[in-house]
Amino acid sequence: MDRPEFYRFHQGQKTLPFSDAEYEARLARLRQEMQAQDVDCCVFTSMHCIAYYSGFLYCAFGRPYALVVTNDTSVTISAGIDAAQPWRRCYGDNITYTDWQRNNYWRAIRSVTGASKTIGYEADHLTLAQRALLDEFLAPKATVDMAAASMRQRMHKSEAEIALIKAGAEVADVGGYAVKDAIKAGVREIDVAMAGRDAMELEIAKRFPDAEYRDTWIWFQSGINTDGAHNPVTSRTLERGDILSLNTFPMINGYYTALERTMFVETVDPDSLGIWQANVATHEYGMSLLKPGVSCAHVTEQINLFLEERDLLKYRTFGYGHSFGVLSHYYGREAGLELREDIDTVLEPGMVLSMEPMLTIPEGKPGAGGYREHDILVITSDGAENITGYPYGPEFNVV
Repeated sequence: MDRPEFYRFHQGQKTLPFSDAEYEARLARLRQEMQAQDVDCCVFTSMHCIAYYSGFLYCAFGRPYALVVTNDTSVTISAGIDAAQPWRRCYGDNITYTDWQRNNYWRAIRSVTGASKTIGYEADHLTLAQRALLDEFLAPKATVDMAAASMRQRMHKSEAEIALIKAGAEVADVGGYAVKDAIKAGVREIDVAMAGRDAMELEIAKRFPDAEYRDTWIWFQSGINTDGAHNPVTSRTLERGDILSLNTFPMINGYYTALERTMFVETVDPDSLGIWQANVATHEYGMSLLKPGVSCAHVTEQINLFLEERDLLKYRTFGYGHSFGVLSHYYGREAGLELREDIDTVLEPGMVLSMEPMLTIPEGKPGAGGYREHDILVITSDGAENITGYPYGPEFNVV
């Protein structure tokens, strides 16, 4: 039976998170980098790169996806199971590959790139198996890893991106207030988390009626479950005096924002209060350090000294903050903009990152539990704008 290897299936109206001009500006900057590195075509395969340059956020379910960018076109490559949805949600062209024979995905890509070209790709995402197929089907003259260059571009947010991130931060606050309203002794973590998630999804739908709604979530932890920042929600029942960790994560068109707060149920003991207040002081000090011209490593060093003076550095468990943009807990990371000792990136206006110091006191010690505050800041020409509104500290968060 003769069936096509790939085809175009376009129906409906395109609906994108940003304007055509926004995507053209992103592609123009990418093409400048391509020209500088003598790259003929880029074959992006990660969710974050495809979403950043096209607006389309794929659902893989074991199938490969791509965005091919040449000097004059951009084409998403999607599986037949999605029909025309990728075309409606992408800037530029779209080709659907079929599964009637193996590797039609690469044949569809080759129809755009041609053979014997210099191909840009993402070395931190392409699997060994798919890299071998790239070599087989595209027969590249050369290959260039474009992952770092793309990441550097994504670290600098446009005005449109910052507007979306600010809206996301406001939605995260909505989730925080809903979580606070749901907290009381005798309820389960899962019940509190669902209340906050529902509130955020309704708020996103109100603010962004043309968006796709998925991936918004909450980690709400209590007691020993607060010891790790990414511990999943459980059915543990809240008790009076429990330490709590509120974490709201609205996802809007692939863009992640977050609100994280330490809380207690009804009362907080003196030892816990002391640790909490020390972490709040660290949080405030850390936010004061975020300004243009300062490196991530320098900020980290200063906070380390602040905690060491209080004999608390030994309880720090990870870096003090990270970039925001097209990312989530299962895709994407702008690793070049994290507040860690080994990151020397210098902060510049238009960057967006968090301040989120965390102290974890082991079980059996006074004040046991995980303490974390988290605000999002936009680096400006002379400092930083805090776009998180939900209050932190004991006065508001002993519930």
